[in-house]
Amino acid sequence: MTDKKSGRLAGRHVLVTGAGGGIGLAIAEACIAEGARCSVVDRGPQAPEAVRALMQHHPDALAYIGADVTDMAAIAHMLAVAEARFGAIHTLVNNAAVFDMAPLLESNEASFDLLFAVNVKGMFFVMQAVLRHMVEAGTQGASVVNLASQAGRRGEALVSHYCATKAAVISYTQSAALAMAPHGIRVNGIAPGVVDTPMWAGVDALFARYENLPIGEKKRRVGLEVPLGRMGSPAEMAGAVVFLASDDARYITAQTLNVDGGSVMS
Repeated sequence: MTDKKSGRLAGRHVLVTGAGGGIGLAIAEACIAEGARCSVVDRGPQAPEAVRALMQHHPDALAYIGADVTDMAAIAHMLAVAEARFGAIHTLVNNAAVFDMAPLLESNEASFDLLFAVNVKGMFFVMQAVLRHMVEAGTQGASVVNLASQAGRRGEALVSHYCATKAAVISYTQSAALAMAPHGIRVNGIAPGVVDTPMWAGVDALFARYENLPIGEKKRRVGLEVPLGRMGSPAEMAGAVVFLASDDARYITAQTLNVDGGSVMS
């Protein structure tokens, strides 16, 4: 996150799902720094320690909501709580997601169901619910930013379900953007590459298991394979989200921006 702030999101209410840490929390922090009020959502009933720490610094600009994005009743409650606290939502950042992997012939139904429930069903129905509120309220400058992945741009032998869910995010982003254009609501996405977050410990362990690698080796390799020579940071993803949520991107919709150090070219 840059030290130079311009107040690009001043007075706006940003709702960020999957914001208990990592990329989601970095997005919330960046939005607050640009003048927004943020409702951050994660599964736990109580705010994680990192969220509580940020709330201490921004008690009037940050609120935590515990909600399961795969539960329709929980989505409705989440929106009611968020709007009661900070008013109409100007930007939704759909970040909640889970990861799993396995060889194609060993992958099971439970993994498939979980990944599609959170990454696709949760993403779509949260987006639908927020968009409905935006249309009804006539919210000016409204937008959605969905978190896809470079995995949604191509298949991977060990990561078939996750890749498919993120491809679905890109497709739904395009469809929603066309549906919302007559209402003046923009819908975009970002496709992060490999990002250095706490989740990578679990990802690295899975690659170590299936590719017979030492712990830490996969993470080292993927960073070196990026054209810019390193993994990205959560703050670098947050900067792209702030841009897409701001008026600087007012003529951009139906796009999914690659934020991956040059790994995918489009």
